[in-house]
Formats: sequence, structure tokens, C-alpha cells
Amino acid sequence: MKKILFLVFFLAPFLFLQAQTKINNITFPDTYTSGKDKLLLNGGGTREKYWMDMYVGALYLPAKSKDAPAIVSANNSMGIRLCIVSGLITSEKMTEAVKEGFRKSTEGKQDAYKDKIAQFQKAFSEAIKKGDVFDIAYADETISIYKNNTLKAEIRGLDFKKAVFGIWLGKEPADEDLKEGMLGNSD
Repeated sequence: MKKILFLVFFLAPFLFLQAQTKINNITFPDTYTSGKDKLLLNGGGTREKYWMDMYVGALYLPAKSKDAPAIVSANNSMGIRLCIVSGLITSEKMTEAVKEGFRKSTEGKQDAYKDKIAQFQKAFSEAIKKGDVFDIAYADETISIYKNNTLKAEIRGLDFKKAVFGIWLGKEPADEDLKEGMLGNSD
């Protein structure tokens, strides 16, 4: 009886552990829920600037894919998680980076999304510190932005979703190595 109790108490915690993956020393769950859909970790990597790590990002999809244009265009649930790993990131720098990302993602046609981009940028307006986590989830034709599990903005539209995901997966991504990592192409 004592052996059984020992095994139950020893093994029970392991039964409830969620599978996880480490990317650059940041732990990401292997699954993520967006809306009512369960998504799989597709891949992840690190956003670097001037040889310094800024954030570690991961892409979640309904099924694994390496096809960036298809992912950007798809009208199904997906998500991106960004874990801030640098104290150098400020809300001003993140807002400016997002603005530049939209310019590249929309190939200079960002004015068509002016109000939605302003709403998106506002989600990054509070002070940002090392350890903060941003989730950008798409479900039911709505982008939802969370900071540390608190909803900051909801923006509707498939076209806008394409612009958002194009920041990391488009022709001119924020970071080519991060894009490749999110697509599962990194070593």
C-alpha cells in the first residue's frame, strides 16, 4: 500500500505537466488555445538587433506548415507569442518597430490600415519590461492582443490579420532568422 501511495504522489505531478519546448532558454507550451481551437507550436526563434536578443517569438498553427505566404493568407486560427528578453525594449521602440513592420508587410500601403494600426500600436503603449509576454491571436476574423494574459485590443478583419502576420512572416520580415525559426526551419 505504501508503494502504491508513493507511486501515486510521485507520478501524479508528471501526469499534469503540459509538453513544452525551450527556444533560446524561454519555455513555450507545445499547444496554445486561440478562440475554441487548439494550436500546435510550429516553431520559434529570436529577434535580434545589433547582435542583441530583443525577444523570443513562437508561431502557433492548427497544423504544422513551412509555407509563409499560405500562413499569412490563411483565414484560420493562429497565434504568435513574443517573450521580451531585453530591458532595452521600450513601448516607444516597440511601437516604432511595429510601424516599420506594417510598412514592410503592406509594401508601403499601410495608410489603408491607419486606424487599425493605431489600435494595434496602442496595445504596446504601456511600459514594457524584460519578462513581459505578448500574445497576438487570430480567431473568428479578429486579432486579439494580450499583454501578460490581459486583453489589450481586438481588431477585426482578415486583411489586417494578413498585415499583422506579414510583420514576422512576410517578404521583408522583422528578422529573417526569426521567420525561419517560426517556420520550423532552424536547427
